[in-house]
Amino acid sequence: MKNNLNFITFGCKLNAFETQVMKEKAEHYNLSNFSFINSCAVTNQAVKQTRQAIRKERRENPDNKIIVTGCAAELHPNEFMSMPEVDCIIGNHEKTKLSTFGNLVGIKKDISEENIIEEETPFIKNFDNRTRAFVQIQNGCDHRCTFCIIPYARGQSRSIDQETIIRQIQTLLDKGYHEIILTGVDITSYGQDLNEKINLGILIKNIIKGTNNLKRLRISSIDSIEIDDDFLEVFTSEKIIMPHLHLSLQSGNDMILKRMLRRHQTKDAIAFCEKIQKVRPESVFGADLIAGFPTESDSMHKSTKKHITDCNLTYLHIFPFSAKQGTPAARMPQVEKKVIQKRSKELREVGGQRLNIFLINEVGKEKKVLVEKPGFGRTEQYSKVLIPEDNNQGTLITKKIIGINKDQLMAQLN
Repeated sequence: MKNNLNFITFGCKLNAFETQVMKEKAEHYNLSNFSFINSCAVTNQAVKQTRQAIRKERRENPDNKIIVTGCAAELHPNEFMSMPEVDCIIGNHEKTKLSTFGNLVGIKKDISEENIIEEETPFIKNFDNRTRAFVQIQNGCDHRCTFCIIPYARGQSRSIDQETIIRQIQTLLDKGYHEIILTGVDITSYGQDLNEKINLGILIKNIIKGTNNLKRLRISSIDSIEIDDDFLEVFTSEKIIMPHLHLSLQSGNDMILKRMLRRHQTKDAIAFCEKIQKVRPESVFGADLIAGFPTESDSMHKSTKKHITDCNLTYLHIFPFSAKQGTPAARMPQVEKKVIQKRSKELREVGGQRLNIFLINEVGKEKKVLVEKPGFGRTEQYSKVLIPEDNNQGTLITKKIIGINKDQLMAQLN
C-alpha cells in the first residue's frame, strides 16, 4: 500500500492557512493514507466542486481515508456523510486542533495548559509551496448580509491576540518569506471582541514595530465602511503595506445594498477610494461584486457597471448570484439564471477594460516584483509579470515594464 497524505483546499485565504495548520498537525502524528478536503460554501458551485473532488480523490487514492472539513462540511454534514467515498466529517472548530489528528490514529492526548493554548490558537511553522504566507488574524463574522451563509459556518467574530500574530509573522519571516498577507473572514472588525483597545490599524502598526525583516505586508479583503483613521494613518505612512486593497462592495446600487443589509452606500465606497488614492496615488483596488442579486433590475445592474469606473476598480471578482438555502436572499424574488449569466459577463468585460487601462499605464515604469516561480511574479499592486529570465522563487527584484500580454505585464531582460 502506498503511503500518502493529501490536502485539497477550496475557497479563501483563511482556508489555505488552516490547511497548513492541518498539514503540520497531521505530520506531527505521522498520519499516512489520509486525504483531507477543506471545503468552501460561499457559492453552490463551490459545494459542487467539493463533491467532485471527493469522488476524484477516491478514484485516484482508493486506499486513503477521506476526511472532509471546511464550511461546506460544517453546513451540510449529512449530505457529505451520505457519500460512500467519505470516511469522516470534521467541523471548522475542530479541524485545527491537535487532538483531532490524535483521535484519527487513536491517540488520546493529555491536555495541559500549554496544549490548551495550542488547541485554540492556530499556528504554523511554514507555508509549503508558496512565496507569500497567509496569517490568520481573526475568524467569524458578526454581520448578517442577506446573501451570505459563511457566518453560520464560521460563527461570531473572534480575534487572535496581537502577540500571537506578531510571533506567527516573525516565525514565517525567519523562514525567508518576504510577503505576509493578513487574512480572516472580516478582518476590519479585528479587536472588537478583545479587552484591549486595538483595531486593524493599530495591529498593523504594532506588527511593523514588532517584527524584523518584514518587506511586504498585504491586506486581504476589507469592508471599507469599517476603516478608521488608525488604518488610514498607517497605510499612508508605511510603504511596507502594499498599495492594493480588495474591497467587499458586492453592488453599485444603493437599493440592492440595502436589501443585502450592507452597511455602506455607493457614495461611501467612492469617497473611500478617492481618499486612498489621494494619500497613495499608486494604490489600486480589487472588489467582490455579485451579479443578479434578487430583485436587481437592468437599471440597477447598469449602476453597478458605472460603479466600477467611479471607484476606479482594477481587479474584479464577479460572483453570479447563488441562492444559499437558509439565507434571506434565497427567499427573495430571483433573477433568471440566463440574465445572471449575461450580467456577470458584462461586469467581467468592464473589469477587463479597466484592468487593461491600468496595465497600459504601468508600461515604462520600474516595478518591484516578488518572484512566484521561474519567469513569473507579481508587483506591489498584485499585477502579474512575465519575467524573461529565471530567478529564485520568493526573491524580490526590480524590473522595468516594457509591454503587456493579455492580463500580464512584460518585464525587460536585464
